[in-house]
Amino acid sequence: MKNLPWLLFELLAGFTARGQGNLVYDQQSQPQQAGGQEYPFSLAQPAGQSFIPALTSVGFVQFEFVQFYAGQYNATVYVNLLANSITGPVLGSTAVVSVPENDYNFIEETLYFPSAVAVTPGTTYYLQPVQQSDMGLGIIGGLYNYPSGVMYEYGTPNSSGVDAWFCEGVVVPEPSPEPLALLAAAGFCVFSRLRTNTNQTTRRLSSGVATEDLS
Repeated sequence: MKNLPWLLFELLAGFTARGQGNLVYDQQSQPQQAGGQEYPFSLAQPAGQSFIPALTSVGFVQFEFVQFYAGQYNATVYVNLLANSITGPVLGSTAVVSVPENDYNFIEETLYFPSAVAVTPGTTYYLQPVQQSDMGLGIIGGLYNYPSGVMYEYGTPNSSGVDAWFCEGVVVPEPSPEPLALLAAAGFCVFSRLRTNTNQTTRRLSSGVATEDLS
């Protein structure tokens, strides 16, 4: 049977995927919110943004949303990840988020896929925001000169080369409190065992039991 410290370290490895993750960005039309114009994707479907990933999966996407009709209630939206075209097969869909009433202010939302969607680096994919409730929700876009895609409206690329403000990437798990506690326990066990062995050796030497020549 494995000793306790090794067992604790193996349990530690099994728990590390439970914690909240960090966002690692792959593709983005702008690294920061750069302003732009609202585009009513909810009225211009099929609409979205094409991109070419460098990583092998997509775990989250970000868009800037705006409600361009005053007095709108909260709107709900999710994002499809599609292959081949803006009307192609859906590889995965994010969880639904609620975009609060914002009186024409830009609201950045991060939308997470329930599990990372596998993609092939160097291949074009498409992000399609879909409004579930309410009307008049737009995304922010501009001439950001993103080199690996373009915004789509009514199923065709924007003729002016406009890109949606977007980011996509993967979620890297953080350790949760359980593995940190296990790690501390493993360290304590190792330290205790070493201390016990050291004390036993010291007692043997002092009592003349040791037979090794230490000179």
